[in-house]
Amino acid sequence: MTDRLIDLLGPKRLTEVVDIGANPLEDEPPYLAMLRDGLCRVTGFEPQQEALERLRSAAGELERYLPYAIGDGGSHTLHVCASSGFSSLYEPDPAQLELLVDFPRLATVVERVTLPTTRLDDVHEIEWMDHLKIDVQGAELMVFCGGRSRLAQTTTIQVEVGFHRLYRDQPTFADVDLELREQGFVPQGFVTTKTWPIAPVQWADPDEERARQLVEADVLYVRDLTRLDRLDDEQLRHLALVTHEVYDQRGVALRAVRELVRRNVVPVEAEKRCRGLRQT
Repeated sequence: MTDRLIDLLGPKRLTEVVDIGANPLEDEPPYLAMLRDGLCRVTGFEPQQEALERLRSAAGELERYLPYAIGDGGSHTLHVCASSGFSSLYEPDPAQLELLVDFPRLATVVERVTLPTTRLDDVHEIEWMDHLKIDVQGAELMVFCGGRSRLAQTTTIQVEVGFHRLYRDQPTFADVDLELREQGFVPQGFVTTKTWPIAPVQWADPDEERARQLVEADVLYVRDLTRLDRLDDEQLRHLALVTHEVYDQRGVALRAVRELVRRNVVPVEAEKRCRGLRQT
């Protein structure tokens, strides 16, 4: 008997996590507990030198960070903003930023840098990609279109999507959703949502909680659960591990385990035992 899902499923390798836009800002990465428990290996991408050095200096033996800017393979202008979290391959849109308190200041462009990009499909350092976390300030669709072969391996994606267009010509949630559905993914749920006060309402204003705009959200996408027959055994194992260990989404994990039972890959009692397991 075991109290760990990884022992129950018996994957042939560690779960491979790819983090595009790994710049360490305020929040811890969602897969951190899985990484600390030695259940996954992380390959991160961060083209901003200062952020890359911070990542590398704190990296453990199961982490590596590469300096590539992932995109469509062409050269683009990186708009470096006063707040690094707003830096983007897309140019900030002053008219849209003006609607939100503090955003014009935070997204002020302080430098423009010509930046070569690399298609995800052309990154030879990646052998496997089970889970993708991506936050590249509007360029997510560009990455997905340049990574279709690599994404064919992938079973889960956490992507930041925009609902309020902060940048000129920025693809929004609708565009990203169409592309991911075309590639066989469906939205499973919101991981986080971000709302912001609409100017001129300020943070201390009594009306602030009733004057907010939905700006962006992190959404978890998973493989279409009605077509799990398209996944191989190892993909199913990592689908179950990530959804259980990182997102505590038991329904998805159970569907994957049930498919493995159907294939006689894990014992019949695996589903019952999975129901009683806690996150590691």
